[in-house]
Parts: sequence; C-alpha cells; structure tokens
Amino acid sequence: MSHPLTIEPTPEAPQLTDRMRLKAIVAGSAGNLIEWYDFYVYAFTALYFSSEFFPKSDALVQVMATSGIFAVGFLMRPIGGWFFGRYADRHGRQKAMVVSVLMMGAGALLIASLPTYATIGVAAPALLLLGRMLQGFSTGGQYGTAATYLSEIAGPKRRGFWSSFQYVTLIGGQLTATLVILLLQQLLGDAGMKAWGWRIGFLIGAVAAGCIVLLRDHMHETADARDREGAEAGSLAELFRHSTRAFLIVAALTAGGSLMFYSFTTYMQKFLVLTVGMAKETATLMMTAVLIVFMIQQPLMGLLSDRIGRRNNIVAFAALGVVFTVPLFSALAVTKSPVTAFLLIAAGLTICSFYTSVSGLFKAELFPVHVRALGVGLAYGVANALFGGTAENVAFAFKQIGMEHGFYWYVTAFCVVSLVAALMLPDTRRENPLDRVATA
Repeated sequence: MSHPLTIEPTPEAPQLTDRMRLKAIVAGSAGNLIEWYDFYVYAFTALYFSSEFFPKSDALVQVMATSGIFAVGFLMRPIGGWFFGRYADRHGRQKAMVVSVLMMGAGALLIASLPTYATIGVAAPALLLLGRMLQGFSTGGQYGTAATYLSEIAGPKRRGFWSSFQYVTLIGGQLTATLVILLLQQLLGDAGMKAWGWRIGFLIGAVAAGCIVLLRDHMHETADARDREGAEAGSLAELFRHSTRAFLIVAALTAGGSLMFYSFTTYMQKFLVLTVGMAKETATLMMTAVLIVFMIQQPLMGLLSDRIGRRNNIVAFAALGVVFTVPLFSALAVTKSPVTAFLLIAAGLTICSFYTSVSGLFKAELFPVHVRALGVGLAYGVANALFGGTAENVAFAFKQIGMEHGFYWYVTAFCVVSLVAALMLPDTRRENPLDRVATA
C-alpha cells in the first residue's frame, strides 16, 4: 500500500536557513566544478598530446583516436550513473558526491603521470584509456547525484534559479579548464604544451579534487533515512516498475540536449581549427569568451523556468534547435570573421541554455525520492554516452567522407526527438514531487 505524502523537513536537514542552504549549494556546486574541470581538461589538451600516445600518422587520425578514448569515458557513464545512483539513494547524496569527485581526481592524477608511446609503447594508450574510464565512471555518478542534491536542497521558491548552478559550475569547470590551457599556451608555447605542459592541467585537477573533502560538512543530506533504508531504494526493478515512462522521456531529452551541447562546446573548438581554419590559440580564446556568456545565461534561464515552468523551457530549446542548428553550423563553416563566429556560437549556446539551465531539475522532478538519483543518473548516462560522447566521432566521420553538412542534420534530427519528448513532460508548477517526502 502507498504511504500518505506530506511536506516536512528531513531529520538530516531540519529547517535549513537561507545561509545554510546557500553554503550547501556552494559546496555541492564546488564538487561539480572540480569534476567537470578534470573531465574537460582532456578535451582541451587532446590537440597537444594525441601525437604522444599514438603512432605518428595523419593529424586528423591522431585526434580521432584521442577523441575515441574521450568517447569511451562517456560509455562508462551509465555504469557510474547506476553505481552512484544506487549508492546515493541508499547511503545519501553527500557521500556519493564526495566519493565520485575523489575518484575523478585519481583518474586525473593517473593521466598526468603517464609515460608516452615512445617510452612504453602500446601500454601508454591503454593506460590513457584506463584513466578515462575511471573519470567517465565518476562523472556518470556525479551528474545524477549533484542534479538530485541541488534540486532537493534548493527549496520551492527559486528552485529553477538555484538548480541552474549545476550547469553554472559544469560550464565553470569547462571554462576553468579553458583558462588554464590558455594561460599555459601563453607561458609555454606550442612546443612546451606538446612536450609536457598539457600534464599540468591534469595535475591541478587532481589536487583540487582532494580539497573537496574540506567542504563535505556543508553538504546537508537531503534524503530521509526512511527512504534510504527500504529494500526498494536504488533498485533497478523499482525504477522500471513505476518510472519507465519518466526514464524514456529523460533519455530522449538528454540525447538531443547533450548532442547539441557537446557540438557547440567540446567539438566546436576542433571545428574552428579543422573546418573554419582558425589558429588553436584563437579558437581557445573565442571559446573562453563564449563560455562566459553561456555561464551567465544559466541562472537567468533558471529564473525564467520558475515563472513559465520547466516544460516550456525544454519545448523552447527543442523547437529552436530544430529550426536553427543547420543555419548556424552552415554559417560558421564559411565565416572568416572571428566576431561573426563568436555571435553564431553564442546563438547556438543560447538555444542550449533553455535546456541546460533546468537539465538536472526537470529530471529530478520526474522520479520518486527513493530512486531519484538512480533514475536521473542512469537515464542521463545512457543517452549521454550514446549521443553526447560520440558527437565528435560522428562529426569526424561525416568530415572524412566529405559530407560534413550531414552532421548538422544529424544534430537537428535529435532535436526533433527531444521536441516530441518535451511535449510529454508534465507541468510541475502546481504540484511538484520535490515538495513532498514520504512519511509513515
């Protein structure tokens, strides 16, 4: 029989004050920033170290091989989403977040210290793969747990605004990685970056990950012990018994949202170098500037969702993606003006921000508390691995066969999928599952 539902604080976090809530959000967001910094350092240094881990051949082939290992990191995300989602639903969000960040730091430290192909042969790319698998596993856990935690800790009044800080810090991690690489480029030059400078970015991430332990006391637990102790907590059977429809909706929306996001962020830097013909340093500087704009948009779009509802945000993202993806990429491919390129990328990421600002929140709103972290993390991990993590490889495949334009339509097709799923979302402005906790 189902238990009656009432609104009441959990024993672990009784009557949080605004100050306590803010500290909890900052602490949870800091772990998210560190996690994503570590993950993106790989993407932004791949152009430098690809030749160090693979036999010398065509430059595009080397970048593709390195991007393939980047994609393998994504393929580990569903496993990480399942493991840490189950752990968070059974043992608490706080513990899961701390463990996943420390694991990410371990992967960064491994990559920072790796010998090259010239030193140990095929063991070098094999160990690089291992490091990325470890990072992908931890990232899969961090996303679902952080999304759940920030959605639960935010409170009902400005839930969209506060939850948007998941992507503020996700982009902040990406931006911090970009700034670190930009600084290293200026200090060391191209030769120094290829020789050893790329390792510094990974080392910084490993040290930062270890510091997350200092913030753990500010992360108040949001899941009631009674919800965590049940046999159904974190159970796949329980998830698919009651939330199969929610799982499929989240997966469909993540497919389009992640593909669009990674196309205009991690792949875009390589697109600017290999297709538009920009210098690496110019592309890095441009992505730094556009990411700042994108990060600022997140809380604004989160506030918008508090007024118009998460469903309308997601519908706007998908509809605009369907209409504008091909024109934006087509214009970028032929532009010679850095200013025009900046405006076009900013336009694409503005469309993305309708999705990213509420990405974790709308997912958390679809699942009951005892399988919430599992549902969010696993659905995200599967779709992100299949479509977000493979974005670069699909784009390179189209480029290799001389049909780069086909990639633009590929992204558009998944925006159509997302639009269909968005129209199936409930409007949670009147009744929101996050406002209720189960009571006996």
